[in-house]
Amino acid sequence: MSARVWLVVVSCLVSVVTGLVLSRSPGGALPQARAKPLIGLSLDTLKEERWQSDRDLFVKRAGELGAEVLVQAANSDDTRQMQDIEALISRKVDALVIVPHNGAAMVKAVNLAHEAGIPVLDYDRMIPDSDVDLYVSFDAVRIGRMQAQYLVDRFAGRWPKKIVRIYGAKTDANSHLMKQGQDEILAPLIKDRKIVVVHEDWTEDWKPENAKKIMQAALTNAGQGIDAVLAANDGTAGGAIQALTEEGLAGKVIVTGQDAELAACQRIVRGTQAMTIYKRLKILSGAAAEAAYKLATRKPIVAKDEVDNGREKVPAILIDSVVATKDNMLSTVAADGFHSREEIYGQ
Repeated sequence: MSARVWLVVVSCLVSVVTGLVLSRSPGGALPQARAKPLIGLSLDTLKEERWQSDRDLFVKRAGELGAEVLVQAANSDDTRQMQDIEALISRKVDALVIVPHNGAAMVKAVNLAHEAGIPVLDYDRMIPDSDVDLYVSFDAVRIGRMQAQYLVDRFAGRWPKKIVRIYGAKTDANSHLMKQGQDEILAPLIKDRKIVVVHEDWTEDWKPENAKKIMQAALTNAGQGIDAVLAANDGTAGGAIQALTEEGLAGKVIVTGQDAELAACQRIVRGTQAMTIYKRLKILSGAAAEAAYKLATRKPIVAKDEVDNGREKVPAILIDSVVATKDNMLSTVAADGFHSREEIYGQ
């Protein structure tokens, strides 16, 4: 028997369904005795500001709970990430947390961990077609809806509009979930020719320089009559804005984003980026650290949500997000201390 987490569905009188996650290692045995439980954290990358924050917040919260964390970052390399995870398994971690570069490539990692009796928490990016024990993330489909709805609201019925769609990495399941959410809002308008997608492409490894190339191709193909860029995150938004700046269009084209990176928040208050999705990383990383600690110590976890990863419905903890714009930057990002007023406004 693997370290599979078992899901028990409890129906309450108010018809709220809650998943009770119970972790169990082979034969029901608890992890080896240690002064502190040991959690392995395998990250895709630490190049982006967002993931540096996740690492620091996760390690801090796990430490407060009494756990130690071994952190590995794969520099967006599937082979290296697999090697990192094999190393963590050899260290006999009590729980494994994976932020995959390529979700499909990490199915083997989940299987190896389970063979070693180690429960696996899938963090932020889905590992499809796997039997991970728990998924902790933001609701990527809802984020896609929020991004697309923002554009629709900005257009205010003034049709038609021409847009460029810059998706995230094709290897990242979240990119497809966000696109799904965007499509739910945009599909009827595209069908009616109220919105015309003049160019679209996937951004390899989420790199801003690749997003810039996509935007340059869009400008070459469609000219300067572009109304908006539906960019998947702040990095891709930044790449698109670089291309727009070179054409004298920065601030004249609506550009979306996600992650509330400092550079993006600065662009928003200056007017070259319209919005970002502010994801409360402290809440997310805290929830992930707490869940990982409970998996490591074989304590029950209450998961109120579930997601279908293609193989099965996985118990999930999904954290909500908010749209951050110039109008509410102080009451969201700054008020939470995610970035200070001085950092954002340069004052």
